Amino acid sequence: MRFIYHYPETNGPDGDLFAAGALTEVAAAAEHAGFDAFSLSEHPSPGARWLASGGHQTVDPFVALGFVAAATERLRLLTYLAVAPYRNPMLLAKSAATLDSLSGGRLILGLGVGYQKSEFHALGIDFGERNTLFDETLDVLPQHWSGEAFSYQGTHFSARDVMARPRPAQDPIPIWVGGNSRLSRRRVATRAQGWMPMSGGAQLSSTARTPSIGTVDELTEAIADLNAAADTAGRTEPIDIVYSYHGDGLDSPAHDAQRHREAFARLEKAGVTWVVVSSRTVGLAATTEFLDAFGTTYLT
Repeated sequence: MRFIYHYPETNGPDGDLFAAGALTEVAAAAEHAGFDAFSLSEHPSPGARWLASGGHQTVDPFVALGFVAAATERLRLLTYLAVAPYRNPMLLAKSAATLDSLSGGRLILGLGVGYQKSEFHALGIDFGERNTLFDETLDVLPQHWSGEAFSYQGTHFSARDVMARPRPAQDPIPIWVGGNSRLSRRRVATRAQGWMPMSGGAQLSSTARTPSIGTVDELTEAIADLNAAADTAGRTEPIDIVYSYHGDGLDSPAHDAQRHREAFARLEKAGVTWVVVSSRTVGLAATTEFLDAFGTTYLT
């Protein structure tokens, strides 16, 4: 099982997004500590009410992960997650291919359908079409990345005999799909390389318009359902399962370490292959201290 460090999120409109430390320095510290990947999320135009009531600030994940790529050597770069319907799939494919090429094949493209109606409206996207647009993205990405000529008729675009070069470094760039619904799992089983279930509890699931997965037993059942769907689809390659861990007391990683090790072991037994952790640290020194302590305790 491998570990992802998610750059700490700043809630509300007034705080400093980079309060945990400069992005490149934090990423380099995460790599030094033994983490396998680094992640950022996105909200290009979130609702002011959502942000004021505890929503989090974001950067453009593709631009920011480009900075991370330049400051590190081996960290995988995860969009956790990018909202696929917000972008024309050709532009999304090109951003992903560019980042993958420049990083030497380190991108993992985490994608979600999205849930904020006001954000869809601000971007000129029909919220009711989000699932159609998501599936179109899954259609277009592999064709775009192939480097070969292709045509495609989408809901809002028509591509006729187009070709994108250069190809990304990976073939394919791994796609991890977020969301707890059966539809999300069906997409993973047939069209993606990983699944990112949401583990934030019932309230967060309600906000994000996705069913709740609240216990490890429920997660185990959902993973079994996913694997069964993959078997039915004739999949033979393994599917990555990503879980965001929020264990009490993890802000002091070395404290009560055995309890966290047992929790990680239960997740691994359930089928989880990647665990996302973050911190609530302020300042580079405190963030580096957290990363070093986590690495020494769990990653060595």
